[in-house]
Amino acid sequence: MTENIISVKLEIKKPNVAKELEEIISSMEGFHLHKSNPSESCDLFVFEIGDDLKKEFQFILSCQTSGAAREVFLTSSHLEPDLLIQAFRTGAKEFFPQPIKKDEVRNALLRFKERIEKVKSNGEKKKRGKIINVIGSKGGVGTTTVAVNLASSLIESSGSPSVALIDMNLLFGEIPIFLNIESAFNWGEVARNISRLDATYLMSILTKHSSGVYILPSPSRLDGVNVATPEIIKKLLNEMLEAFDFIIVDGGQSLDSISLKILEMSDTVLLVAILSLPCLTNVKRLLWTFQKLGYPKDEHIKIVISRHHKKSVISLKEAEQSIKKKIFWFIPNDFSTSMSAINQGKTLSSVAHGAEITKNLRELASHFLEKGSKQEAQSKFLGGIFR
Repeated sequence: MTENIISVKLEIKKPNVAKELEEIISSMEGFHLHKSNPSESCDLFVFEIGDDLKKEFQFILSCQTSGAAREVFLTSSHLEPDLLIQAFRTGAKEFFPQPIKKDEVRNALLRFKERIEKVKSNGEKKKRGKIINVIGSKGGVGTTTVAVNLASSLIESSGSPSVALIDMNLLFGEIPIFLNIESAFNWGEVARNISRLDATYLMSILTKHSSGVYILPSPSRLDGVNVATPEIIKKLLNEMLEAFDFIIVDGGQSLDSISLKILEMSDTVLLVAILSLPCLTNVKRLLWTFQKLGYPKDEHIKIVISRHHKKSVISLKEAEQSIKKKIFWFIPNDFSTSMSAINQGKTLSSVAHGAEITKNLRELASHFLEKGSKQEAQSKFLGGIFR
């Protein structure tokens, strides 16, 4: 069998439905029906939902998370709304009511074939994106706010770059709350099934937000965390780098072995702080740690001051003298707008498109997009603050 052939497995209870599906699949070019080894993985798994819904949906979910099938299509004679909702929550891409309509099945197979070919085409291009790692000098400085809104600002930029947002706050990741999404998958599933990781599997577990950002949350339980290693996270990020222009990492505050691997791979590290003595002390400690580690390089580390106001007790000059490094960016203090966005589960752009803080984060995003004008934009911005 060649690499271009799509393998399909069926698990259909009704003989007449099984026969119809077999005939349709066999008649279509580029598809091969598996009838031999039931444990062998496949590109597409077509499954019939019967009466034992709980057990069957658990089985479908396990097929998705284990990588036994890249995609799952479902069929059933039951058409209750709750069943349909549950079907798509498990990650099924298509649902065929019974009796089967041949044209619906053919069209669904063609769409699947197009998705496979697109992923292969993207893989051949070997796109190399950029990792922007957003880490906090301490808790509560706005790390997740910066990560989420930087990602959405990049998407809104001219050129429409592809952007993924991954939450590395173990057990306490808040990105799903900030964006009001429910995801059936997290990077814990990838860790448990790393042998199945490829472009198709990756795209099947990411959740696409209405802004266009693809989300990969952190595990909410210990399963998956315990099996994650720096090598697994490296493989995951390398796969994402080939699929996206930008990968924004919400790195939290931890410095474990996984976080260190992400730091080593990062193109830019945004170290978020506020102008307070505890934060600046932590910034100094982190910069000293990075220097001892030998990565990330000093020029790749950018200090971002969050919740900034011009009458801060600690001045810009005092802060830079304290940390012995230039401050890269200032995000204005707008607590009410930021909290409104968080509480609504929306981006700042969708809540207050014209607000100063929203414009500021769009300018920050433009720094990573416009090589020629980024220094000019930064100088203009900083000049506006301290004029």
